[in-house]
Amino acid sequence: MSVILEDRPIEQVREETIDQLIFNYSHGVISAEAFERRLDDAMSSDTHQEIVDLVADLTLKADTKYNDNKEHQFTPSYTKGDSDDNLNLNSILGNVERSGQWNVPKTIIINSILGEAVLDFTDAIFQHQHVTIKLNCILGSNKVYVPENINVVCKSFGIISSIENKAPSMANKQAPVITIEGKVVLGSLSVSIKRTIKEKFIAFANNLKAAFDSEK
Repeated sequence: MSVILEDRPIEQVREETIDQLIFNYSHGVISAEAFERRLDDAMSSDTHQEIVDLVADLTLKADTKYNDNKEHQFTPSYTKGDSDDNLNLNSILGNVERSGQWNVPKTIIINSILGEAVLDFTDAIFQHQHVTIKLNCILGSNKVYVPENINVVCKSFGIISSIENKAPSMANKQAPVITIEGKVVLGSLSVSIKRTIKEKFIAFANNLKAAFDSEK
């Protein structure tokens, strides 16, 4: 006997609905406008029935290939640590940046003096679950971008400085944990999400649609 809709975990119902929206949009069943409108409703609604009603007229269901693609897209990338466990970045009267698909070591040491340092973990490949950033910032600017499935713990202290951690830090226990230590003197440190989960859903859906269209 099936569990009644209202007794199911609402986040599970939401995930299944979003999967069905993405799958049907990628196969050209609904328009981009309808997809985004329904996606907004699915993400904001707190009522089981309202969520499932968003796909009541859609017959296509997500298949194994879709689930594999989703797993690859939304699960943090891990690889065996075969590079140095430490990365030293020095930004003195200049700027330094790590972005794209780069291997994240266990420890990142940043010296930012009258310069800017940017660490973008959006598409990074993690080699360790626990990563430590040791920051020495004097009259500098430091920006850290993370995806929503990363936990961030900020232990750094500031002296006449600005420190902002806007990362949600609500990922599951298996997700990478980034701990930021050190000091910020007359400078700034900001931690934020570069791409929201909605933007990731839309990008994922558009990639699937482009792949499906090319196979026709």
